[in-house]
Amino acid sequence: MQGVERADRELLDAAALVGHLVPEGSVFAFLAAHRQDVFPDGEFEDLFPSGRGRPSIPASVMASILVLQTLYDLSDRETAEAARCDLRWKVATGMALDHKGFDPSTLVYWRKRLAKSERPQRINEAVRKVVEETGILRGRGKRAVDSTIVADAVATQDTITQLIAAIRRVGRLVPGAAEVIAAVCTGHDYRGPGKPSIDWDEAGAKDALVSALVNDANALLEAYAEVDLDEAAESVRAALALLALVAGQDVEPAEGSDGTDGRWRIARKVAPDRVISTVDQDARHTRKSPEARRDGYRAHVAAEPETGIITDEALTKAAGTENSDPGVAEKFLAADEPVADDGGPDGTGEGGAREWYGDSAYGTGDLRGAIDDAGHEAVIKPKPLQAPVEGGFTVDDFTVDEQAGTVGCPAGHTRPISRTRVASFGALCRECPLRERCTKSKTGRKIVLHQRDDLLRAARRDWAAQPELREKYRKFRPNVERVISQIASRGGRRLKLRYRGTEKNNAWLTRRTAGLNLRNLLGRGLTRTAGVWVLAAQTA
Repeated sequence: MQGVERADRELLDAAALVGHLVPEGSVFAFLAAHRQDVFPDGEFEDLFPSGRGRPSIPASVMASILVLQTLYDLSDRETAEAARCDLRWKVATGMALDHKGFDPSTLVYWRKRLAKSERPQRINEAVRKVVEETGILRGRGKRAVDSTIVADAVATQDTITQLIAAIRRVGRLVPGAAEVIAAVCTGHDYRGPGKPSIDWDEAGAKDALVSALVNDANALLEAYAEVDLDEAAESVRAALALLALVAGQDVEPAEGSDGTDGRWRIARKVAPDRVISTVDQDARHTRKSPEARRDGYRAHVAAEPETGIITDEALTKAAGTENSDPGVAEKFLAADEPVADDGGPDGTGEGGAREWYGDSAYGTGDLRGAIDDAGHEAVIKPKPLQAPVEGGFTVDDFTVDEQAGTVGCPAGHTRPISRTRVASFGALCRECPLRERCTKSKTGRKIVLHQRDDLLRAARRDWAAQPELREKYRKFRPNVERVISQIASRGGRRLKLRYRGTEKNNAWLTRRTAGLNLRNLLGRGLTRTAGVWVLAAQTA
């Protein structure tokens, strides 16, 4: 059953005895005074539908602990210790000085209850209600988006380790697979926990091991090729799917092999959407730039740039089109509450138009089109154009006539736009006097146009011709970098995720943004007056 806080105090109530030691304006002091206002028991009743049994820790106390844990980046064991030994935590949670605290597994229990509920992000929603009631976003029609890579909680595995782990997983989860592995997999003894006994300094031995492991994986998959996976358990399907993925993502036929003679080698490239560990199958390898290669997840945020209030967040796999910066920004755009013409809830009074800020990673035609279709303005730095020939003609040197369906080149030639939005100049380039400045291709210049090419061209023109646009970008867009820094680091140290899987880590992100928003509001004098959340008057 759900526990509730008692109205009367304990004899050794921490807030009464040592509450004066907690700095005013801190998160601890705020939760001590207002945790039941932010996290009322009624918002958590569905987590404990039964009225029988031992009462749980009160919801207002546990929600406060979860926010503090994420805000200060503590493990479950460290959190339980802080609640038992740290006076600030005792004051914030209303515990008595002699309260022994709780077992770390209690935190796991609460997170599971929240995850299985119909409103798993209710802690974040509660803080969002406070943000809305203060009116801090009223009259502010700007949103800035950005993302960062957050390190995952597991070790990155090499190809050999993944192959062995995937085969062992099939042996554990698929009924009867242990006998099948013993019969068809001869490249390694998969019953033991150790690594293969080979001379790792000898290139030939490593190549032979890779071939043997890949052949074992293929043989095991072939043995289950006739199994009806639709009727198999989810764990069985997942284990076989992971084995098929691992067996193919990092390998290629060996030199001189056509792939049928059983000779394989580790590929000299990184597979798109590469799984980096069989322990956390959602963790991905990606790169923030050509030089910065990272493993983990991608944390996306949308924030109001003048206040730093986070309005939306999402943690996704680090790779994949749907998880890219512009892909997630489109979801933020779709989820953004419309603004009424009369000025509410943001009070822009401009028919709900917003300005969306982002760096060049967000400068895709799809996102610009979505922003334009929604009636907003994109203040996004255009992606730089690259000419096929250094110092030569870019796509902007070609004229596009959408009504006529043609593209004109700098030499005056015109070609039609195909159904796939391609204009090929082909033979016209052979004797063209401008060929040296236009293309190196033997088949001539080819122009590929996006469906929203008009918006992309207009963005590049406006960026070059309007210094006030660049100034507005430089003034507001960098502010979201501070928000990203607060999310991904603490005390100058980059954070590392503590959970496996996208769902659990996304829940972590929502709790962290809730804590950061709460701390932001406290810095602006958040208080409760006559049952209403208000901010202190800001002086110039």
